Amino acid sequence: MDGNGRWAAKRGLSRSAGHLEGSKTSKKVIEYGFNKGIKIISIFAFSTENFNRSKEEVDYLMNLFVLMFKSNFDIFIKNGIKIVFSGKREKLPSKVIKSMESLESRTIDNSRGILNICLNYGGQDEIVDVVKNISSKVKSNEIDIESIDKELVNKYLYNDLAPIDLLIRTSGEYRISNFMLWQIAYSELYFTDTLFPDFNELELDKALEEYSKRNRRFGS
Repeated sequence: MDGNGRWAAKRGLSRSAGHLEGSKTSKKVIEYGFNKGIKIISIFAFSTENFNRSKEEVDYLMNLFVLMFKSNFDIFIKNGIKIVFSGKREKLPSKVIKSMESLESRTIDNSRGILNICLNYGGQDEIVDVVKNISSKVKSNEIDIESIDKELVNKYLYNDLAPIDLLIRTSGEYRISNFMLWQIAYSELYFTDTLFPDFNELELDKALEEYSKRNRRFGS
């Protein structure tokens, strides 16, 4: 979900204003996506590298996450969406972790769809953590090294989800930026110049229409 800062700069606003607008957009577009029948939606809310931004911006984002998780996500809870989180929790403020845990516990039995929020997430870190966890199990004789396959690796990811069908990146950037590297092995990629705060329901429809035209051969 890229382009919040540029959206704000074009309007003479602070980067925080762009993040706030982006949060409103994410809620609308995610809700619309589930209503269209999408079963799993993953959003890149905050990367491990984003901690390199100014303290002011990081603090604002952390407070914004708490606000969104405590109030703006009630619609997903009521509509049967299960909310999970991918990423490392060590560097996150305790108030953010508490609000994450509350969402997880309140939606654990929901089955209509899954919203995966990638927070303090990095695709390479996730793969490294998988290697460490599986290696530890092999060392303790809980896993036979010959039994390691793609399905087993998937179970040791932050969340055991289906592979990603469609990856959307906004704001005219043509790169993956360390997002769910294992899960996008055969994803269809869709890039748009639209800055994320302007990425509305119509823009999602455009992405889905383009996806529907793709011939997914999976190497065959």
